[in-house]
Amino acid sequence: MATPPYADIARNGLWSNNPALVQLLGLCPLLAVTGSVVNAIGLGLATTAVLACSNLAVSLVRRQMPETVRLPVSVMIIATFVTCAELVMKAFTYELYLVLGIFIPLIVTNCAILGRADAFASKNPVLPSLVDGLMMGLGFTAVLIVIGAIREVLGHGTLFADMDLLLGPMAADWTVHLLSASYPGFLVAVLPPGAFLVAGLLIAGKNAIDARNERRRSQQVKIVPGTKRVRTTGKIS
Repeated sequence: MATPPYADIARNGLWSNNPALVQLLGLCPLLAVTGSVVNAIGLGLATTAVLACSNLAVSLVRRQMPETVRLPVSVMIIATFVTCAELVMKAFTYELYLVLGIFIPLIVTNCAILGRADAFASKNPVLPSLVDGLMMGLGFTAVLIVIGAIREVLGHGTLFADMDLLLGPMAADWTVHLLSASYPGFLVAVLPPGAFLVAGLLIAGKNAIDARNERRRSQQVKIVPGTKRVRTTGKIS
């Protein structure tokens, strides 16, 4: 199996094969904890770290894993890195860990991570697998942040609230009040139905952009430069 170029790996993870917008994997945490930007960043960073490390580890042992045990070994590797991520969050961002709750251990069941380990890391060298994990994680994190930002603005009228849960006291005053203090809040945006609506709009927007780009490519006339041949026939005396 030929390893794809790094540019294609990055484009697939960030856009063409984005786990959240195209594969529609990991929707449970995506819809459950994206009520604010800080929650989205915290879960996104943990997921990205697990994706990259598990892809790296699976690629390292891919030649030693028999086909019959590849899946359980991959799950054990992923569970190991999820436990490491959970312990790190408990040590350095305990308040945010309490907010995210069960969704940190549930990273083990995120199909995006197991899917990349099985579909890419188990068939490709170490460095491309690491890049694939990073790009897929960053693409997933970007969608989390966009959904979290939209829901936080619509639901509370603020942006970057409670960033001190992730970055400590230096981020305590990072809250941006985009709407007036009398803004009552949009309850649907805070509840899970709001997450469904925002995610659906993002998917529709991506599909519209892809369709427009495809139309532009199909309308372009390709001109192949070259020289004209002049053919002479007959006998020259």
